[in-house]
Amino acid sequence: MASVGSDTCPQRITIINVKGGCGKTTVATNLASAYASLDMNTALLDFDPQGSSMYWLKARPLKLPKLHGIAAYRDKGPGVTRSFHLRLPHQTERVIIDTPAGLTGLALIDQLRGTDTILIPVLPSSIDIHATADFIRDLFLIAKVRPQRTRVCIICNRVKPNTLSFRALERFLHALDIPVIAQLRETQNYVMSSEIGLGVHELDNKSNQQDIDAWQKLISWLEFGKPVALQ
Repeated sequence: MASVGSDTCPQRITIINVKGGCGKTTVATNLASAYASLDMNTALLDFDPQGSSMYWLKARPLKLPKLHGIAAYRDKGPGVTRSFHLRLPHQTERVIIDTPAGLTGLALIDQLRGTDTILIPVLPSSIDIHATADFIRDLFLIAKVRPQRTRVCIICNRVKPNTLSFRALERFLHALDIPVIAQLRETQNYVMSSEIGLGVHELDNKSNQQDIDAWQKLISWLEFGKPVALQ
């Protein structure tokens, strides 16, 4: 396995969109497993009350690279501070944050505090496009996100090329000054891997090479172009 290196301070990557059902957990779990496969100490924080990332982590086979999971949505309990509840293991290098839908106002601001990179999954549908446009506006106007300090990028999810909905998404994204760092195709590989606690690159079949390539490009972008080889 290749390693992309480590930082003295963990990089925080937040997967977020106000629209539900856009694939935040899919991105979060696959990104976390990809970093773990690169021998990086990775923590997965689940702020979504549905707890889907934590269900995925519980199903993860013990023989695979380890991930530290925090069910951030749970009640801290009496006498437990928020900082203690969300404490990270020593030498954590990457923190992947899965967020709930519908965050606005102060909740949105609080969720993004301290993040280094914002990943916005978006589906190729008119409803998702309009919701994402409003969300991006809120990022800059309400949450005061500044690209000079926090990277903002988009992931196209469940892509079906050469469809009218995808062309509409392409036109929308072309109008934004935000990089699109990955296009994740619609495939049952994501369904199969999520049910057994795997990242799509960890599936033992011959139909996932295209998916592996997409995640290699995504990780390479996040790590400023360093070469990676997911296994």
